[in-house]
Amino acid sequence: MTNTINHFINGVESAGSGDRTQPVYNPATGAVSAELRLANKADLDSAVGIAKAAGEVWGDYSLAKRTTVLFRFREIVAAHVDELAELVTAEHGKVLSDARGEIGRGLEVIEFACGINQLLKGAYSDQASTGIDVFSFRQPVGVVAGITPFNFPVMVPLWMCPIAIATGNAFILKPSERDPSASMLLAKLWTEAGLPNGVFQVLHGGKETVDGLLTHPDVDAISFVGSTPIAKYVHETATAHGKRVQALGGAKNHAIILPDADLDNAADHLSAAAYGSAGERCMAISVAVAVGDAADALIGKVRERAEAIKVAEGTDPDADMGPLITAASKARLVKIVGEAADAGATLVVDGRGFTVPGKEEGFWVGPTLLDGVASDMTAYTEEIFGPVLAVMRVDTVEEGIALINANPYGNGTAIFTSSGSNARKFQRGVHVGMIGINVPVPVPVAYHSFGGWKNSLFGDKHIYGEEGVAFYTRGKVVTSRWPEPSHESGASYNFPSN
Repeated sequence: MTNTINHFINGVESAGSGDRTQPVYNPATGAVSAELRLANKADLDSAVGIAKAAGEVWGDYSLAKRTTVLFRFREIVAAHVDELAELVTAEHGKVLSDARGEIGRGLEVIEFACGINQLLKGAYSDQASTGIDVFSFRQPVGVVAGITPFNFPVMVPLWMCPIAIATGNAFILKPSERDPSASMLLAKLWTEAGLPNGVFQVLHGGKETVDGLLTHPDVDAISFVGSTPIAKYVHETATAHGKRVQALGGAKNHAIILPDADLDNAADHLSAAAYGSAGERCMAISVAVAVGDAADALIGKVRERAEAIKVAEGTDPDADMGPLITAASKARLVKIVGEAADAGATLVVDGRGFTVPGKEEGFWVGPTLLDGVASDMTAYTEEIFGPVLAVMRVDTVEEGIALINANPYGNGTAIFTSSGSNARKFQRGVHVGMIGINVPVPVPVAYHSFGGWKNSLFGDKHIYGEEGVAFYTRGKVVTSRWPEPSHESGASYNFPSN
């Protein structure tokens, strides 16, 4: 019997009225593990209507009552880390330790949202003009839809919904169809925490559901994380329908390695950043830019580490890396690596023929290391989203910075060096939103905000942190006068100034 995954509407699991389904796979075996129900227009209209009504009530809850739910939710999620991680590993394929790690980063955002009172205080100006006070405060936008990717099925929803809910909004999550089960458990945990029905809902679907959320008149804001072409489409479509949008796109993240760097340390971190989670991270390092004499020694050290990585099913306690998410992802990676080799790149480590004994139908690719990659190869121009590290060689740090700035993406980047002056030149000179200095995956902590530049972000607000709070709220400014009953009104046709 195949498990059927339903929607979560108005506080309960619901099959909805849609009759379409889609298979969910175990990437390690290639076998179908569940059938996912896909929403139709009636399901979407119902979920949005419920969210609108629930949000109007939830938005009037006191901050004390809202944060009470947030604190409970934090404790309940922390108690279910292992269960959530097992669901992620079963449908995504990443190793259990990595799955637990993404839940830990999600918990950081919940903790940030627990302090939402401090971030919604507003401002007050006494006696701004004679007898007039001016003050400001922020209110929820209404109904928010979160459209999230397969690669972090717990962390990315938790980048969005705790802040959206803490600020008084209702939230509809449209998770990836490839690994939807963790979202269903999150919904149940919100209910267990005491969140009123309809404030957090899960609606499964494909393009029809996405388009419905982007154009529905009662959806007020869209948060999206995914590929750049879809992020651009989401931004253009939703803004054309009057919604505020934060749409985070793809990446081609570079790390510059200078000759003065600790090359063993750099190789350790590059290998982890390139091959961790099978490279299926928007913050993965996919390009190593070796400066001058660093190249040959660095490649040798990364090769040793790549060949030592244990690729296995994510439940194997010794596994370092699991499979790719789909057979199509594997086929695309194999094609791009072959094109690079044909165009003159050197295959230092070739993971294309890798399989796990007994699980040959899984979507396996081993760590792959390419040297001599040129900027016109698809291995450089495409976001591969797999365990491939491309090495490019430059003579100076300035040349490396120019290479990064010429790339259309601007999500994350890193430099490995022992030179403070070169690090400062790099952090000031690169046109990238998130920068690591001897840190390969510079994902900001929850009280800063996450987001890139250029084709990695569409919209003007980054996700979570204070920018996330600003995105999920709208400001009001009130100018008030309370004249004494015996005084004349002082009304004037002129604009008042003092």
